[in-house]
Amino acid sequence: MQQRSFSGVSQSPRSPSKQPPYLAVSVTDPAKMGNGVQAYISYKVITKTNLPEYQGLEKIVIRRYSDFVWLRDRLFEKYKGIFIPPLPEKSTVGTNKALSCAEKFRFTAEFIEMRRQALDIFVNRIASHHELQQSEDLRIFLQADEQTMERARSQETGIFKKKPADLMQIFKDVQSRVSDVVLGKEKPVEESNPDYEKLKRYVFELEDHLAEAQKHAYRLVKRHRELGQSLSDFGRAVKLLGACEGEALGKAFSELGTKSEMLSVKLQKEAQHLLMNFEEPLKDYVRAVHSVKGTIAERAAAFRQHCDLAETIKLKEIDLNKLRLTRSERTVDAEHEYEELKADGEEARRRFEMIVRLMNEEMVRFQEEKTLDVGLAFHEFAKGQSRLANAIADAWRSLLPKLEACSSS
Repeated sequence: MQQRSFSGVSQSPRSPSKQPPYLAVSVTDPAKMGNGVQAYISYKVITKTNLPEYQGLEKIVIRRYSDFVWLRDRLFEKYKGIFIPPLPEKSTVGTNKALSCAEKFRFTAEFIEMRRQALDIFVNRIASHHELQQSEDLRIFLQADEQTMERARSQETGIFKKKPADLMQIFKDVQSRVSDVVLGKEKPVEESNPDYEKLKRYVFELEDHLAEAQKHAYRLVKRHRELGQSLSDFGRAVKLLGACEGEALGKAFSELGTKSEMLSVKLQKEAQHLLMNFEEPLKDYVRAVHSVKGTIAERAAAFRQHCDLAETIKLKEIDLNKLRLTRSERTVDAEHEYEELKADGEEARRRFEMIVRLMNEEMVRFQEEKTLDVGLAFHEFAKGQSRLANAIADAWRSLLPKLEACSSS
């Protein structure tokens, strides 16, 4: 997937040079480390920046997938209301046979490159986001040595202490809850806001349509590969057939076989191009919608907490007024509890309003980026198909005079 250049860093008067502030990150040089079930892929993460809070103009660190997971989990916990960019999923696990296949695929050149590309997009989206780029966790991720990074992961508490599989289950539970709310299977306290309802319907419909498009993109990649393999097999068979024929026909068959093998290579290359520049970007946006749904769930939870506290405060006020009327000795304690509840309620209201404000801003940004990225993916698809169709037409057209001469002789 081709990436747009990112330059969305905030202006800083402390910049050490006259250049505008920049923060650019590259995820490169994947390398397999270890053996067996302990094996993993490490990546070189190169940061180039002139921001004063970073250590020099360039920093190179080594990171593994679990470090990227750490960064995403930290941001998701701290930045409520912001759509945290998605990570590529871990290898699928299931039966022993499926697990074995997944483990083998996890170390293929194709999978490693797909993951490297997805991780590069992930971290650059964070680095280009006007809020997330200021995160101390991002600076740790981009600058800390491996030992410091490992300590940061191991010293987490609460949600951060959980294993990636546990966090994935939590996220799935959140998705299930918000799905139940939208589909009407669950009836908690819910916002009665037409714009919010419209936004939720849009997100769920977008997910369905993107998933359907990605499914068919996968089939297109598979079809190109199968057709390429068939043409390769056909080319070899026709060459062998040509060796048994006379000079003119044998030469024509040999050329037909050569053209078939040449087109096989083009189809395989186009299949790879489709995978990286069409199917993967669509899959990436399916994952991005999951992040949006996670924020919807956070908003729903904040609204419920705000409403629950408001109701509790009303009941507490009624009880307090009764105590005041009876001049109970518990009045002072009740007043203290009431004031604490009011403070909690005000904080819950501010938190909910902040999530709403940020989410509205994020939806504008998300839609603008989606339009550009998905538009680019479909442009790459059309360009690749046009290139392939022309190559196929030219190859077969060049053979027609020779094959016609053979059939008319």
